Amino acid sequence: MAEEKQREQANEDRKAVFKIPNTALLAIAFLVVCVTPVAFGDVPYLQWLYLFPIALAVFVIRTRTTATAKGLEVRTMFGRRDLPWTALKGLAITDKAKVQAVLKDETKVALPAVRTRHLPVISLVSAGRMADPSGLTDDVAEAGEKAPEKSGGSGE
Repeated sequence: MAEEKQREQANEDRKAVFKIPNTALLAIAFLVVCVTPVAFGDVPYLQWLYLFPIALAVFVIRTRTTATAKGLEVRTMFGRRDLPWTALKGLAITDKAKVQAVLKDETKVALPAVRTRHLPVISLVSAGRMADPSGLTDDVAEAGEKAPEKSGGSGE
């Protein structure tokens, strides 16, 4: 009984975050360096050019998809949406290997930073609610179902 509770607690604690790598901020810093001579050059009032790198930085920092045992949390630059596993019909793959969540009413929601290579991770985090089309997690699922029982040995 205690082992089942521990297993359930471990499944609830699983979490996967898919986001744009923070190294993208280096490119944005380079953009700031390139914009600086133009912004403070001979033409006045070009400091507004700094809005582009700031917007890009906010986009990189904020955009992500988080998968938990409860569902998916999709964060974009201007919004946030929670998608519980029960509200999902499945996942769809676009032509460019991007993944979309398909709701029960056939509405598609883009999952930022999630690609087809992430589907096994989503399958593990969802505890099998979303199937893994690659079959990579089949061994893990079978191991979870056939967990070896601990014997009450004498401790030799």
